[in-house]
Amino acid sequence: MGRWRAPQPRSSKYITVEGYERLNSELKELWKVKRPQVTQAVKEAAAQGDRSENAEYIYGKKQLREIDRRVRYLAKRLEDIVVVERAPDNPNMVFFGAWVTLLDEDDQQHCYRLVGADEIGDQPDYISIDSPLARQLVKKQLNDEVTFTKPNGNEVYYEIVGIEYRYDK
Repeated sequence: MGRWRAPQPRSSKYITVEGYERLNSELKELWKVKRPQVTQAVKEAAAQGDRSENAEYIYGKKQLREIDRRVRYLAKRLEDIVVVERAPDNPNMVFFGAWVTLLDEDDQQHCYRLVGADEIGDQPDYISIDSPLARQLVKKQLNDEVTFTKPNGNEVYYEIVGIEYRYDK
């Protein structure tokens, strides 16, 4: 079995202001703080002599490759993304950045924010705009019903009971 993997589908190029700031600060931290520290550690390990059996040197070089890969990814990603800084013209419809409150069949409320693929994992109530549930919600309005099929095959019915955009004006 080879290492080839099918390319991932392109994710949405949209991001919230908070997400952009987090990615940008991660890039700066890696480039200006972490990379120089690791480079210095590799330099000191290399000065100890035989590099073939020097675990600190080998591990440091591996860390540098990982940092450089993440820096390249972040730099390229930050060039391509579009920062969404304001609510849409129609705040009564679900679009990127919306906080959507859903009511399920058991009268349980669930609140989610539709964000970019780079932002999921930051908060437990953030879902990617590329996710199947978010695709069902986009362009829906208050009191619309949405049918969503979970990965296990169960269908869930939701009613949209709240749409909110929280942007600084």
